[in-house]
Amino acid sequence: MTQRNIIKIAEQDFVFLSYAEQNAEKNFADLKRKIPWAKRVHGVDGIDAAHKACAEVSDTEHFITVDGDTIVDPKFLNVQLDTTVLGLTDDYQFSWTGNINVNNLKYGNGSLKMWTRDFVRNMKTHENTDGTDETQIEFCYFDKYYQLPECYSTSVINSTPSQAWRAGFREGVKMSLNRGKRVQDINTEIWINNLQKLLIWMNVGTDIDHGWWSCFGARHGCYLTMCTDWDTNKTRDFALLDELWNEVEQSNAEQLMKHYSESLIDVGVNIGMTPLEPQQSKWFKQVYVNSPRRFK
Repeated sequence: MTQRNIIKIAEQDFVFLSYAEQNAEKNFADLKRKIPWAKRVHGVDGIDAAHKACAEVSDTEHFITVDGDTIVDPKFLNVQLDTTVLGLTDDYQFSWTGNINVNNLKYGNGSLKMWTRDFVRNMKTHENTDGTDETQIEFCYFDKYYQLPECYSTSVINSTPSQAWRAGFREGVKMSLNRGKRVQDINTEIWINNLQKLLIWMNVGTDIDHGWWSCFGARHGCYLTMCTDWDTNKTRDFALLDELWNEVEQSNAEQLMKHYSESLIDVGVNIGMTPLEPQQSKWFKQVYVNSPRRFK
């Protein structure tokens, strides 16, 4: 009889990974009520470095990271992964889907992830790449990175205008790339599921507080990627993103929205001049069905 390898989520360390999220303290308090053994890594510069810090504080070989803007569903503690049934070895990394509260998208952005300490200690991603790797601004291209369809978390990205803008901006950049590289034709060179998510980020969310800013941020990020030579690797540098936000705050955002939208339409991006109106946004969320997640 084959011995099954079962990983019980309730037996793993949880590490709350925060940087400058305005709702991080509230979210960490919520996590501690649900998972009293949760630990925290805060304020580490560099995404690769921050995850390595998580590996160092974990006492279990597998550990779960919870982003600073994320609320965890306590049902997640009931999850058990049978890697034997999945046909996977014990050195795989796992990603569940996460719900984005502004637009109701469910995918890997901000989702719960389970790592192994050895993998994270040895990985080279984001600021730790040589500039040619697909993982410069994403984790999902690792060979042993398994994406699961279930959702056990919600990313609350709209506690302030700047938080909503940043979340939209970063996805506006990342979803405009093909495996980390710029494209000429966004409609034919971007994976269709990513293109759909990009269009939703740019259009849906005005029905909730600061949701307009996430749409603006997504258009801003897509504009810099598609219409300028802005260095997309800066997406991972939060200090530079703060500077970019300060420039936005001192500008006429409505005029910038018009400029970004006109420029994107000119290069073939299928959007209107403004995001959906609040009632239209509510309607879209009610009828939209998230695309099935691709498995690896």
